[in-house]
Amino acid sequence: MNIVLMGYMGSGKSLLGKELAKHLKREYLDLDQFIESKEEKLIKEIFELKGEVYFRKKETQYLKEVLSTDKNAVISLGGGTPCFSGNLEIIKQNSTSVYLQTSLDELTQRLYHERNKRPLLSHLSNRDALQDFIRKHLFERSFYYNQADHKIVTDNKDKSQIVTEITALLL
Repeated sequence: MNIVLMGYMGSGKSLLGKELAKHLKREYLDLDQFIESKEEKLIKEIFELKGEVYFRKKETQYLKEVLSTDKNAVISLGGGTPCFSGNLEIIKQNSTSVYLQTSLDELTQRLYHERNKRPLLSHLSNRDALQDFIRKHLFERSFYYNQADHKIVTDNKDKSQIVTEITALLL
């Protein structure tokens, strides 16, 4: 069965997904990169040119496509993927899910210097505005994230510790 990593942007889904896949000798797939490949545009460009509604529809379409294959892959989702269009049910039916829970302070620290690369954050000019935005999103999204099959707290752990914890939960 596929293993899906979910959590807020900056929680380490892509970095940990690659490591976990290597550790488990599985294929790795990043849903955002898959969408970019299919749409032949960066996520940022899709948001700018076609808007979030278009993006979310395509995200659901490609999520179904990715999870319909029996590849036993490790798949990193976008931060909002489980929260829209019934995607959580698709995830629960077709994979084992792991929520990478990261604190507000840690997310703010990680995302502050990356905000210009992330469409939902690019308009935020200072750390306080960023932290308020993340706090609001975490409040809205935690309902979905907490329905994952497993939860791992990522703060103050290196990637090998987290991969070891995920592997132990899956066995």
